[in-house]
Amino acid sequence: MTNPEDVSVSDKIPTSAWKTIIILSCVGMIVMFDETMIIPAIPDFVEEFGISYSASSWMLSAYIIAAAVMTPIAGRLSDIHGQKKILLVIIPIYIVGVLVGRFATNIEIMLFARVLQGVGMAMFPVAFGIIRTTIPEKKIAMAQTIFGSTFPTGAIFGLVGGAAIIQNYGWQATFVAILPIAIALWMIIWRFIPSSNPSTAKENNYAVNKLLDLKGISLLTVTIVAFLSAITLLETKDAGYYVMILFAVSAISLFAFIVTEKRVNQPLLDLKLMTNRNFLPPTLILLLVSVSIFSVYLTITVMVRSPIPLGFGGDALKVANIQLPFMLVFLVTTAISGFLLNKFKNYRITLFGTCIATVGFSLLVMFHATETSVMAELTILAVGLSLSIAGCFNVILVSVPIKVTGIALGMAMLLNLVGMSIGPVFAGIFQDTYNGTIEGISGEFPTETAYVAIFVSATLISLASVILSIMINQRKIQMQQ
Repeated sequence: MTNPEDVSVSDKIPTSAWKTIIILSCVGMIVMFDETMIIPAIPDFVEEFGISYSASSWMLSAYIIAAAVMTPIAGRLSDIHGQKKILLVIIPIYIVGVLVGRFATNIEIMLFARVLQGVGMAMFPVAFGIIRTTIPEKKIAMAQTIFGSTFPTGAIFGLVGGAAIIQNYGWQATFVAILPIAIALWMIIWRFIPSSNPSTAKENNYAVNKLLDLKGISLLTVTIVAFLSAITLLETKDAGYYVMILFAVSAISLFAFIVTEKRVNQPLLDLKLMTNRNFLPPTLILLLVSVSIFSVYLTITVMVRSPIPLGFGGDALKVANIQLPFMLVFLVTTAISGFLLNKFKNYRITLFGTCIATVGFSLLVMFHATETSVMAELTILAVGLSLSIAGCFNVILVSVPIKVTGIALGMAMLLNLVGMSIGPVFAGIFQDTYNGTIEGISGEFPTETAYVAIFVSATLISLASVILSIMINQRKIQMQQ
């Protein structure tokens, strides 16, 4: 039994740190609310802006591309200038994006607004960095759990609250609802979040100075934008020529970026992290998790909305009803993951989560003929995915030097966002390849073959994440012996 006198005071979370966690959690919720609130309004945008459903997908793509570009940059800047300063810069950009979205009258203005809102996604690695430097190491898992809960919580509010606001007041009102909250949070952060002083220390041979790798930023931006644009265009017919050009540009700029980063003293991305055995595997698992769930989760929407017999013949409300249990279970499991991380090691939680997710995808392959079965399998996936994500982020948080926490989490989030982009496109290719018609109903809809192919592919991708998790477990066991 532990003597109370042996417990270090530094292991206790001070009141100021609790305030920090609560404030940052609120920031996370409004960003995720913004991410999901427009999903029910997609048909409204199609009608009001006079665009196709294919063009409307760029509202999600623009958001993800901007987030992917800014996430590692914001992480690096937070390591150089301090997390609070960068957070106070990012939030006003996000606020401008929300304001522009409110008054958007065409798709071009809306896409510009979504880009600015996507910059807000870069708050996450910065916020994680603040938590890392504020909370005692033994309490990081609990703090990470509280902050991580903002993802499903914000998504739930966005899905349910956004649909209610859109139904009663129109899609413009969703942006109005967020605006005063975002402004208030900026003022609260400015007043109550403590400032950090990153320029005074070296840790584990990582030096921090005031130089910013502008060439690296430019090359990384070209790499990400070209690659994600090519991924998005894969679903567009007759775009093969442009896709090949974009992939070529991305590959060339990536090569130039790697060469440049090896030559500069203070690179934008520390490539040494990619050789860190505790960093690369969980980061790759996050990528695979994103690809698998985003290929399936958006496919479920198509399945529900497609007419019988190729789908369930449901409406937007039925989509929300089927997906809501997934989000609720994801929230609950994320909330208890901190306790599990303290009780069972983070690498064991990662393995446990990836195994459960693989079981969920496998069941989805065999049983997806009814709404009830799909809801049950999504619930299993929610448990597995939440544990996988919590375990991976905790491995990264406690494995890298504290002075590069921002860039490490930025790189992890970058690959996570890439997975979010690849998943829907991957599923869309199968849906376009295997489709059919229904007598008396215009249009083409994915067939059973498309759904099975998507679910089998997601299962195989999830199985790859299990293999990586086993590798992490074996390495940790060997280190402890």
